[in-house]
Amino acid sequence: MRIALLRVDPALSRFDPLPRIISLDDFSRGHCGWSQLVGNYEDHLDTMLPGYAQHSSAMLSTLGHWEAGSHGGMDSSYALKIATRPKPGAQNVAIKRHTFRKRGPIRFEAYFTFKPEANELKLSETDVRSVGFLFDLQGGDQDADAQRVMPHLRFLNASDGKHWQKWQYKRETTTFKAVGPEDKTLSHYHLSPDGWLDLPNGEQRLCYNEIPTKVNWSYLRFDFDLETMKATGFQCNDRNFDLSGFDSIRIPAMKNLWCMLNFCLFAETDVAKRAFLYVDSICISGDF
Repeated sequence: MRIALLRVDPALSRFDPLPRIISLDDFSRGHCGWSQLVGNYEDHLDTMLPGYAQHSSAMLSTLGHWEAGSHGGMDSSYALKIATRPKPGAQNVAIKRHTFRKRGPIRFEAYFTFKPEANELKLSETDVRSVGFLFDLQGGDQDADAQRVMPHLRFLNASDGKHWQKWQYKRETTTFKAVGPEDKTLSHYHLSPDGWLDLPNGEQRLCYNEIPTKVNWSYLRFDFDLETMKATGFQCNDRNFDLSGFDSIRIPAMKNLWCMLNFCLFAETDVAKRAFLYVDSICISGDF
């Protein structure tokens, strides 16, 4: 009965959710809680780390282009758009903030596409450096061994003009730095370009159409267990990837972040041209 109910609802039937749906984000309804990742600061904004200072707000987009007006989303007029600045290596990040009420399996599913700004009459298939996602998690305030755990995955599309097309993950972040003169706030830029590792057999050629304005939507699913704080599955389109060697960034728990359940999406450009990550819809579900 549950499967039948899911399949008759077009918004849900494209996903394979776990029993409890935590959020279903259809960006024809608005931002659905996705906002700019603002870095920590104290007293004034200049104390923010440079990586965070470059971020801007996520936008709602009709995927406009100069040939036919707009693509629209996968089945509506709008998608979420994460756009970088037009500077090589520039990044942008959108975040959705939750907390969890029970430790158990969670599943993140999305339909996404990416492209550079189409300001040249050529394919530009190596202009986007990477797109990806991460979770930002922390145990409860009564956990004796609570950690902050941050699984990261990115699709490295290209670097310095070379087409890589492979999935990567991270185990380490940057050094924590005090923000402001009172040492009350710390910050670290975990999306720095250093420390990315290749996912075993993680090469994948995603659909990238023949001219710079065309897009095709891809499916993504990532499974994680909040009880063990370990990843349990990763799929993109028709490929399921081996996560036996995968691990997350793990750092000591922080004093204000108990039961944190945050999700981030990010894009990075390889050239002096904006990179766009578009997300049509997202389903976050759990078995708790």
